[in-house]
Amino acid sequence: MPRPDVLVLVLAGGKGSRLDLLTANRAKPAVPFAGSYRLIDFPLSNCLHSNIADVWVLQQYQPASLNDHLANGRPWDLDRTTGGLLVLPPYQGSGRGGFTQGTADGLWRNAQLIRDVEPRTVVIVSADAVYRLDYADVVRGHRESDAVMTMVTTRVDRGDASRYGVVQIEGDDEVDGARVSDYAYKPDEPKSDLVSNEVFVFEPDHVLSLLERLADEATDPDEEGLGDLGDALLPALVDEGVVRQHRHREYWRDVGTIEAYWASNMDFIAAQPPIDLDDEQWVIRTQGGHRSPAWFADSGTASGSLVGASARVAGTVTRSVLSPGVVVEEGAHVEDSVLLPGVVVRAGAHVRRSVVDDSVEIGRGAIVGGDDGIALLGDFVSVPPGERIEAGARYPAEDHD
Repeated sequence: MPRPDVLVLVLAGGKGSRLDLLTANRAKPAVPFAGSYRLIDFPLSNCLHSNIADVWVLQQYQPASLNDHLANGRPWDLDRTTGGLLVLPPYQGSGRGGFTQGTADGLWRNAQLIRDVEPRTVVIVSADAVYRLDYADVVRGHRESDAVMTMVTTRVDRGDASRYGVVQIEGDDEVDGARVSDYAYKPDEPKSDLVSNEVFVFEPDHVLSLLERLADEATDPDEEGLGDLGDALLPALVDEGVVRQHRHREYWRDVGTIEAYWASNMDFIAAQPPIDLDDEQWVIRTQGGHRSPAWFADSGTASGSLVGASARVAGTVTRSVLSPGVVVEEGAHVEDSVLLPGVVVRAGAHVRRSVVDDSVEIGRGAIVGGDDGIALLGDFVSVPPGERIEAGARYPAEDHD
């Protein structure tokens, strides 16, 4: 196998428990987005437009839902004889086999395979954020610096920073290539609004050797794992003084919670969305099927909305995202909501500020959601006619880990 110049590892194995019912039966990277896409389409499209052809997807939770979408990687030009797409599931048969327990643990378990192909540079990306980024540009900046690792950073609302790895920079924190002087993983009291956006470029020999040392120091890495990159690996590299930043100043949103997922979908119903998904220079590619155009009855209207292929609208849709195959019957109303593939909203039903998963049927005259919070309906459920599901509720109401 030829030595890759750049190898991208897409971390796609997390359970995504904060997405609640949306990830009960699918991997988080396979969650539909903006009517026609899946979350993993964004990093894979970034690889395509960055001209990076060696991409490994590390998966674990609900892999069938993701494999069905990835297929052979053709939409992202990854169906190649040499290089291309490689899917890495958990495995047995070596001392590092078994299920991973965090992103750093997954990197450690695949360290020998990475060493075997000898990439010059490795890029690690997550698959649960919506953004556009030229990874090749980050790699160029990384190689021009003396960094062992380059961390892509972005600013978020200060009150939301505790969800991320919070970064402090030596000197001017707007300068690309500036040294990262402090890193705190999901701190209770963030010191800044500057965070890592889960894109890392690194020198494999140094980082993989450090992982080996951390594993040797662990009490029992096979039982406890090495956790996430932010638990021990990134703080150790920052302490060595070998981490630099690359600032991402365009749209980036982590969609790891229901509220963030809903809000990001709402961002894309604007007349000028934060990312032009059809930009000829940077089209977001997806694994598409053959579907008929959307159909509107004389009584059907949709304003400020995204309407997917083969949707059938006879009711009223306002500021919403309708995925392929959604049906909104005459007299039904859908407002400020995200409906995933195959949802049927029967006549007279009213859906407001809700996320509705695959193939749900909302009965005649039912009322779902309201003004406070985001209601979430799990896949393949039926809401009885006339039922009332309160704002912010989960339906069905059983607990999901």
